[in-house]
Amino acid sequence: MSSARRALFALAALLSLAIAGCGDDPPTKEIQQAQAAIDSARTAGADQYDHEEFAGAQEALQHSNEAVGQRDYRLALHYALDARERAQTAEKDSGDRKISARTDAVKALTDVNTELNDARAKLKAAEAARAPAKIVGDARRVITDSDRALQKARAEYGQGNYLAVTKMAAETGDRLRATSRTLDTVLPPSAHRRH
Repeated sequence: MSSARRALFALAALLSLAIAGCGDDPPTKEIQQAQAAIDSARTAGADQYDHEEFAGAQEALQHSNEAVGQRDYRLALHYALDARERAQTAEKDSGDRKISARTDAVKALTDVNTELNDARAKLKAAEAARAPAKIVGDARRVITDSDRALQKARAEYGQGNYLAVTKMAAETGDRLRATSRTLDTVLPPSAHRRH
């Protein structure tokens, strides 16, 4: 038997003894480590940015506690180790996803700001062209509401709520585009060429 195979065999034997040895006592240390990993992952934003893996970690910890209640300490250990590993994975992955979400949020804010400026310019042209009062009034309301929504989205960005920013920006952008299309219908052809 080669030395590598002997080492693997010895490692497997030690692992079997360790698992068998923990059959008499609850895996308190491992459960605490799993809880600490979940808490750390939550702090890193894993509940938002890697929700599935984070929820899996929480579920595994719950199963571990249930197994302790049933005095199945081997199963409890299995779930505690799984919970810790999943929480650590969620924490790591959420860091990458948070960076991506921040980039998406910046782009969304920039796009909405551009759409807001475009809608304002079209509103000004519609007012100059004496467009119907209802269309102008509706456009003013949408632009005012969109300006407020953009300010709220920027505040959310400042708090690091990047997913909320992207969602808010998408909704605001939809309203602004619809308003711009409506304003386009009442603008004279010469105004269309300027935009």
